Amino acid sequence: MAEQKNQNEHLNVEDALTQSEAFLVKYKNAIIGGVAAVVIIVVGFILYQNFYAEPREEKAQAALFKGQEYFEQDNYEQALNGDSLTYKGFLNVAEEYSGTKAANLAKAYAGLCYAQLGKYDEALKMLDGFNSNDQMVAPAILGAMGNCYAQLGQLDKAASTLLSAADKADNSTLSPIFLKQAGEILVKQGKYDDAINAYTKIKDDYFDSYVAFDIDKYIEQAKLMKK
Repeated sequence: MAEQKNQNEHLNVEDALTQSEAFLVKYKNAIIGGVAAVVIIVVGFILYQNFYAEPREEKAQAALFKGQEYFEQDNYEQALNGDSLTYKGFLNVAEEYSGTKAANLAKAYAGLCYAQLGKYDEALKMLDGFNSNDQMVAPAILGAMGNCYAQLGQLDKAASTLLSAADKADNSTLSPIFLKQAGEILVKQGKYDDAINAYTKIKDDYFDSYVAFDIDKYIEQAKLMKK
């Protein structure tokens, strides 16, 4: 019986190690996962504002529209740099209409495009230039930055940024996602107590989220690896 228990624990640790080593691959496509959806939601709010906005803001939003279509179609290169027709790209919108809400949003889109193209330094620069007080969008962009840091191998900064994003969001939609990502990075770094704390916060504070469904497994794995 003891031998069987040890064997099971060994398998659990191996499983946790495998998950940890696969982190960078696993979250390569998660950079825009829920983030893009949240960013797109705010477009409706901006469109509403622009209905009464000054002409320059309206022109900026019109210039942004085609890029949003390209983005939703996963045509990140064209969304970022424009096409051979009339659309000039998110980068151009951000520069030409600097100071408008649409230009600010173009920075967020540009950062997410760069991330999808594997250009994480450029992504971070653009995402860091985006400003928002929205309770969903702001932490979502911060979470995207955390994922970019992870892709660059800057795991300390990745974990701390994701934890900050989770705190800033403080909701069952985004916070559990960022806490779990942070926990997996912390496990990869051998910071098991910190990982356990991140996972436990999901269990205690966001128990109604889908991420919490199997979080006990991650807590136990981290505890086994700590031994």
